[in-house]
Amino acid sequence: MKNKYRKYLMVFDQDKKWGFYINNLGRTVVERNTDYPSNDHPDNYVFTWDKGRVLNEFHLVLITNGEGIFESKEVGKTKISDGDLFLLFPGVWHRYKPLRKTGWTERWVGFSGYVAEQFFSNGFFRPNEPIIPKCNRSNVLNYFNKLFKLFDEEPFGYQRIASGVCLQLMAELHNIKNRGNDIENLDSMVSQAKRIMYGNINTSIDLTQIALKLGVSYSKFRSDFKTQTGASPKQYYLLLKIEKSKELLLNTQKTQKEIADELGFESDFYFNRLFKRKTGLPPGKYRSLAKSGL
Repeated sequence: MKNKYRKYLMVFDQDKKWGFYINNLGRTVVERNTDYPSNDHPDNYVFTWDKGRVLNEFHLVLITNGEGIFESKEVGKTKISDGDLFLLFPGVWHRYKPLRKTGWTERWVGFSGYVAEQFFSNGFFRPNEPIIPKCNRSNVLNYFNKLFKLFDEEPFGYQRIASGVCLQLMAELHNIKNRGNDIENLDSMVSQAKRIMYGNINTSIDLTQIALKLGVSYSKFRSDFKTQTGASPKQYYLLLKIEKSKELLLNTQKTQKEIADELGFESDFYFNRLFKRKTGLPPGKYRSLAKSGL
């Protein structure tokens, strides 16, 4: 890797209309005993340690091979270590630097747009929790490398392609933020649970027995399942049944009671109530409207 790579981009109206666009990106190896930050950035990005800086865009900064200090108005002063990634938010004062005795390697990407603003305003990432540890992973580094390659080669539509890569990077960081080193185990456990649910969609299953089979307590199973899917195991299983019932309503002549029995609902009444709660319509109305094309 070269010691320094930087791109500060011209952003055009068509890029802004896309809703998510990259402003700048780069990577720098800061050697030991080197003054930091350097003053060879554009004026709106330059800062001194004494004064700090406020940006009008979002930044992701990944630190590897060193350690240092990060400070912001929201969290105060915090130690940064190899593998830590921190986020910079529009309008939030901050400053950061490597320790002189270690230096560090930094990779960053800055971005803007109303999609980005909505993404952050929904609370997936917060100014009072700007640091995500253990991000020195091959998949995270690969996303940065994809961005560097795109802006090196500048193929047709590269800004829009880059916005997708950056959103993939943000999704990966959100997963790391929520589950840390447990991501692979979480994926395996939830995937196994889903397979069991799909395989038993026509019956009723004991979710505590699934947890036992997977070797975890039900409380951990429920928590981890909801972290990954956004729904509890029970709600997910019921939604699978509702989706299956939609197929049967539209593609067969089976009655509502026959469908309720086939999918293992405790009663026709319960199926009707649940279907209406999840879709806004009772099963019969859903079937008639769908078949009439409304």
